Formats: sequence, C-alpha cells, structure tokens
Amino acid sequence: MQAAVSGIHANLEAFQAVLVDMKAFAVTEVICLGDTIGYGPNPKECLDLSLDFDVAILGNHEQALLVEKEERLFRARAKASIAWTRQQLSMLGHHRESNPRRWDYLGSLDHKHVDEDILYVHGTPRDPIVEYLYPKDIYWPEKMGEIFGLIDWLCFLGHTHVPGIWTETLTFLSPEDVDYRYRIGNEKTIINVGSVGQARDRDPRASYVILDDDVVIFRKLNYDLEKTAAKLEGIPTLNPDLTERLRQGR
Repeated sequence: MQAAVSGIHANLEAFQAVLVDMKAFAVTEVICLGDTIGYGPNPKECLDLSLDFDVAILGNHEQALLVEKEERLFRARAKASIAWTRQQLSMLGHHRESNPRRWDYLGSLDHKHVDEDILYVHGTPRDPIVEYLYPKDIYWPEKMGEIFGLIDWLCFLGHTHVPGIWTETLTFLSPEDVDYRYRIGNEKTIINVGSVGQARDRDPRASYVILDDDVVIFRKLNYDLEKTAAKLEGIPTLNPDLTERLRQGR
C-alpha cells in the first residue's frame, strides 16, 4: 500500500492527522511530492517527520528556499513565509546543531521520481516544479497533449492544492465525482493528491491519496485547524490572510 502526499506546508497538525490515517490503512511506502515547507508555522517539525519518507521530491517552496532568485517570483505572503522559514533554519541560531540535517535533506531532493510507468512530480511532467495543472486545462488540448505525451501510464502531482483526476480523453473528475475511489484503467491518467496543510478546493480538510494496486483512494481528514491558526496568528511577520485561507480552504 502506497501513499502520496504534497503541500504539507509546515502544518504540523494536518500532517500528524495524515500520518495517523496512513497507519490505519497499513501504508508501507510514502512518497512526498514537495512543499513540505512554506506558509505554515512548523517547518522544522514537518521536515523532521519527512526524513524517513521512501521518496521525496522538490517543490517550488523548497526551491525558493534553496535558490534566492526563485523566491523573487513569489507573491508577498509566500515570500514573507520563505524568509521566516529561512530564519527558522538558520545555522547561526540555537537550532544550529539540528538544522544541518534539515538542509542536507532539502539539498537531496530531486525534481521528479520515476517508478517503472509511474511518474511523480510537484508541478507537471512538462515543468516538474513550477507549472500548474488546473481542472480547466481540459479545455486546452495543446497543453494537455504535451503533458500526456510525457507520461507512460500514470502521474501523481500536487502544486495546485486541488485534488482530482485527469484522463487522456480530456476529462476531469473531482474526488466527489468518483466517491473518493477511482480504478485506473489502461489509459494515461494524472492524479492530483491535493494538499495536506493548505487546501484550496474550499474544503479545509487535509488531503492525500493512497494507491492500492490499481485503485486510488482520496482521503480527506479533519484536524485541529484552530491550533495551527493560533500558531500562525502568533507570528507577526506572516500575513494574517494565511489564517483565513486555511479556515476557508482557499
């Protein structure tokens, strides 16, 4: 049983709820599709919980942390969050003994992962870190054709924080459309696993997926959101809008 997560975004409470749920499903392999950090109040703790994942790849927030010029492309609230995260991972502060392993982990992340005919990226196969794939892109056949041309059978991704399924026949299905379970056939398929810690589908619950043979199971979990919100509100350099976005799932 394999699980794929993305967009943890330093939300420890959401992340812990997902880890507990994985144990209930007897998950034996975890693949992280990037953005363990950014936005949330617990980057160090979430990085530490990610160290033992079987596979982890680079998200755009990790890239912005590692490459300063990438940070300049961010909007103000994301840029402020990266700057604050960099302070938390400082090699000069009182965490200088524990932060080196976190930087080593961040520096080890690849842009993508391939397991036979399954591809794992953060963004899209065409641009593994930065490009977004939206539900409305089914009306953009040129973009979808190029993306599906880079997939052998199945692709897992995140980045938009909106879970769902794209098929090669230019169909998009939400988790609700398939009652949270989808059997993958022979046609090429893309699965967005959603976001653990920063939902943007108007559902504030934590989202991830489980792959059980050829069946994808979308999981949505409640967590102590107000505890996370209180932490965010206690960090004056972070944008207050982050808290409301968390509550509203946007």
